[in-house]
Amino acid sequence: MTEKTTRAGFVALIGEPNAGKSTLLNRMVGAKVSIVTHKVQTTRARIRGIAIKDASQIVFVDTPGIFRPRRRLDRSMVAAAWGGAADADIILLLIEAHRGLTDGAQAIIDQLKALDRQTPVALVINKIDRVKSEALLALSQKLNEAYPFERSFMISAEKGYGCDDLAGWLAARLPEGPWLYPEDQIADLPMRMIAAEITREKLTLRLHEEIPYQLTVETEAWEERKDGSARVDQVVYVSRPGHKGIVLGKGGETIKAVGQAARGDLEEFMGRRVHLFLQVKVRENWQDEAERYGEIGLNFRDGDG
Repeated sequence: MTEKTTRAGFVALIGEPNAGKSTLLNRMVGAKVSIVTHKVQTTRARIRGIAIKDASQIVFVDTPGIFRPRRRLDRSMVAAAWGGAADADIILLLIEAHRGLTDGAQAIIDQLKALDRQTPVALVINKIDRVKSEALLALSQKLNEAYPFERSFMISAEKGYGCDDLAGWLAARLPEGPWLYPEDQIADLPMRMIAAEITREKLTLRLHEEIPYQLTVETEAWEERKDGSARVDQVVYVSRPGHKGIVLGKGGETIKAVGQAARGDLEEFMGRRVHLFLQVKVRENWQDEAERYGEIGLNFRDGDG
């Protein structure tokens, strides 16, 4: 009996903010490795999630949503997105079915044309449950006229429709070669960073519009305990003194609720008990500090105007 040929490679997920890239990544990997909220621009670092399909190891690079950058942080995020696309074996462009070919999507397509044309690009129309089939076919035709996509897929990342077909195509299309990561590894981010992302997601969901992008979370200490549990100490940095009270909440109720929710996700993710401790500190210029960028997986110099 001959062994199956193994394949492995990187697949970059690109698209406008909130196109469903993180949801698709988590669906494919089968675990929560990327922050998912109703807000745009929540994915800051290039998070690699690793999925196994047949004899192939698919390493997904979940890039920040591509948008028009104004601040240093924005510019670093967009640079990270295109860096992830340029290094990939396959690029998936996600388009929201109900939004169609927007100016932002057209700008991304124009950028794709400037990349190495040898990199295969597939079109993934997401959230197909929101529009009628006739509109989907018309949109697919319009997008394929705008760019020579190798394949087109229609999916709902949230509900799982069409995701198996996409995974099967990726598994067969990746280059032959040995797997890049151990079989039981699902992400190449350090657990410290994944833990910080989980807490930041809970803060984003809890605070809604109040201070969406003016905070960051860092895992300051990680202690493995003899009983198999872990103690995790994190700092929430906010850029203004007034934001500290909002994050803490009346009597500390907001930060307590965030901590409980984050701890629950962490325990589920790690499969063991976690003791999570959160502090809130004001650091007015954290968005201009190179060290903060390194902690969240971005390159500070990419933000130079």
